Amino acid sequence: MLMLTVPKEEYLMIGKDIKITFLGGNNNQLRVMIDAPKEINIARGRAIQKRAVKRREAAKNRAEAPAVELS
Repeated sequence: MLMLTVPKEEYLMIGKDIKITFLGGNNNQLRVMIDAPKEINIARGRAIQKRAVKRREAAKNRAEAPAVELS
């Protein structure tokens, strides 16, 4: 893991294709801009966690559903 303190508008390069620019922020929020190829999937951690919870709930509901007999 890498932890940095960076000034506003500083950027990081990840490989040759991904550029992360720090746009500043206030209080507990930081604004960043991510420039990456379209084939790179970028998702917020909150969105990933929300999807995982929905998948677990759906799996639980399927397991709890009564069996249906086919005639």
